[in-house]
Amino acid sequence: MSIHTTDPVHGRLSGRPADDEAGQHRYRELMREQLSLLGEDPDRDGLLRTPERVEKSMRWLTRGYEMSVDEVIRGAIFDEDHHNMVIVKDIEMYSLCEHHLLPFFGKVHVAYIPNGRIVGLSKIPRVVEVFARRLQVQERLTEQVASAIMEALAPEGVGVVVEAAHLCMMMRGVEKQNSRTITSAMKGVFLDDLRTREEFLRLVRPSSGGM
Repeated sequence: MSIHTTDPVHGRLSGRPADDEAGQHRYRELMREQLSLLGEDPDRDGLLRTPERVEKSMRWLTRGYEMSVDEVIRGAIFDEDHHNMVIVKDIEMYSLCEHHLLPFFGKVHVAYIPNGRIVGLSKIPRVVEVFARRLQVQERLTEQVASAIMEALAPEGVGVVVEAAHLCMMMRGVEKQNSRTITSAMKGVFLDDLRTREEFLRLVRPSSGGM
């Protein structure tokens, strides 16, 4: 599952042999070795198929490497004379921290102000999925989603807020189970116009706290 190059906006990566049988076998062998290094017996009943399950699971959890923004929104951009804010909020997000390979999860709120073009609403969560389903840091994920929508639609502006819980903080290290991380990326009028930014943040603010 090697990866070499990426287009940070469209999300294309090359060099990932996700469907290569030899690569899958090598990954499973490495997983068996890891189990042994942890002091386990990879041949006992409960672990016998664990390398295969982990390999399939990781391919699914990192399938964003095989996706691109162009592909997920193709044919779903429409000419429309609409210039008011469009918000898709509470998009469920699951990703893997690239530092510890532990999950982080939460919600993504995306807004844009069209400039003659709109995108099908279901495509915005799919754009989030392109970048979430790979090894990530929350800060980069937030910026990638905003930049991708900005380039795809050329709107007057884009705003993205991500609120997530990180198992690398909850299960290890500081072990703070109630901590949340919030990141934002603002483009165009969301960055330049304070009133636009405040309207967006007010509309996506949770009504009763929590995720």
